[in-house]
Amino acid sequence: MINQELAEIFSLLADALEYKGDNIFKIRAYRKASRIIKDFSLNLREFSKEKPFTEIPGIGEGIAKKIKEYIETGHIHKFEEEKKNIPCGIFEMLKIQYLGPKTLKYVYEELRVDTLEKLKNVMNDGSLAQLHGMGDKKIERLKEAIELYETSEIGKKRFLIGDIYPAIEEIVARLKKITGNVTPCGSYRRMKETVGDIDLLAVSDKGQQVTDFFITLPFISKVISIGYTKATVILKNHGIQVDLRVVKPDSFGACLQYFTGSKAHNIKLRTIAKSKGLKVNEYGVFKGKKKIAGATEKGVYESIGLEYIPPEMREDSGEVELAIKHKIPRIVEYDNFKGDLHVHSNYSDGTSSILNIAKIAKAMGFEYIAICDHSQSVTYAGGLSEDILAKKNEEIDRINEKIKGIFILKGAEVDILRNGKLDYPDSVLKTLDIVICAIHQGFRKNVTKRFLEAMENPFIHIIAHPTGRLLSGRKGYDVDLDKVFEKAQDRGIILEINSYFNRLDLNDTNVKRAKKYDIKFSIGTDAHNDGMLKYWRLGLGIARRAWITKEDIINCYTLRKLKNVLRKEK
Repeated sequence: MINQELAEIFSLLADALEYKGDNIFKIRAYRKASRIIKDFSLNLREFSKEKPFTEIPGIGEGIAKKIKEYIETGHIHKFEEEKKNIPCGIFEMLKIQYLGPKTLKYVYEELRVDTLEKLKNVMNDGSLAQLHGMGDKKIERLKEAIELYETSEIGKKRFLIGDIYPAIEEIVARLKKITGNVTPCGSYRRMKETVGDIDLLAVSDKGQQVTDFFITLPFISKVISIGYTKATVILKNHGIQVDLRVVKPDSFGACLQYFTGSKAHNIKLRTIAKSKGLKVNEYGVFKGKKKIAGATEKGVYESIGLEYIPPEMREDSGEVELAIKHKIPRIVEYDNFKGDLHVHSNYSDGTSSILNIAKIAKAMGFEYIAICDHSQSVTYAGGLSEDILAKKNEEIDRINEKIKGIFILKGAEVDILRNGKLDYPDSVLKTLDIVICAIHQGFRKNVTKRFLEAMENPFIHIIAHPTGRLLSGRKGYDVDLDKVFEKAQDRGIILEINSYFNRLDLNDTNVKRAKKYDIKFSIGTDAHNDGMLKYWRLGLGIARRAWITKEDIINCYTLRKLKNVLRKEK
């Protein structure tokens, strides 16, 4: 949790400095530090006991001092000073696409706009249009962005699953030290993109001991309530509510099923149970007063004549009907995953060396990993020239000879240019093990046409983040996905499920659509530091929500089979 708190502070500090027109390099340094810390795999408080913060790739002396100050005092003086005289509403409006600190400062100084409501007012009364640089097109885009923000899950005060993922996993790990069985429920367990709050379920005969321990965890800002079997708290930094319930072993399965949901899924289960003279609730399955199931989820489903349904499928989208017929598909399991196929190193805009990435991936149990740095035209992200790419490939060859137990694939995330051509010539592409193509510029111009033209290239393996959306507030490309799916089917091109938590692209709905075209998928974290590698689980969660099998996902192939598939595609 300390990592998440510091990441948020450095991000806000960068916003404050940009609002005030400070040095651009200083602003970039704080934004970079925020990204690194957010996804750093170790607890910074524990890390500081053994090593200086400057040993974290990308962290310099100045940032290290501020991390140390926060750990020791609970605040950063620089941030407290810089945010003075900046209206609080400015920071909320920064979450909206097209509203940067410079624009907000300009509008505030000219029209005293310091809240989203005031911004909408000056847009509607024409005042904003009178300002220099605020033409009709820009105002229309702002209106679209505000509407998207207000109707999005983020605008509704829901939380990105990946944003809270590290915190929830840490809480679960700590609780397991005093009670072995602890499981998150609700939309978090169903691996939805966003969650409103968190339900945790623990098994213990000593409920008070568990709840007393829970409320003392250091990343809790407020205790709402505490009892023998339940406690409710608010987490620091995120502000998300977490409810912990402690149950007896004989009710654990029923309670887990009940609180996992979804609501529509549970209503259908209770309706089926009622038709058979049974009653299902959070305590068990009952026939009259006799309890016939409840200790396990599988037992709950079997007691009403259904095959067990994995939690990610429980959305009342046809899964119950399949369970009645005992035809639930054997969807991909988390332990089927063998390696990440989209990782950036410090050759481009990543912060970790290839060797360090390989070591971390090996420790995580991966069999292989693909290093796919940006191509040459993406200068803002340190895109690699042909010469630097060749140098990187040579280093990968040396590391593959040196480190055993994991194989590094030579890859690149190659930009699709505005004319539909690729950012490297074929003579370069054919030197790579894996070629991922993506659009990073010109989102609104001929996107479908660019995809289709690029996919004619014989060296493409994968299309990355095909819709270009960001969950925090970017609508994504104007793209005809069905045409892209048709082309991918025709050309044997794989589609990526990008598991970076602000993308999660393709989403589960679009994966289901693509599967109808008999397309294969890859999962890539798009990691820019080694701490982001953990987000592979979010991508696999999308695949499970889309009812995808391990045969559909190339990350589940052995290294030998993966190499054969990639060679065949070429």
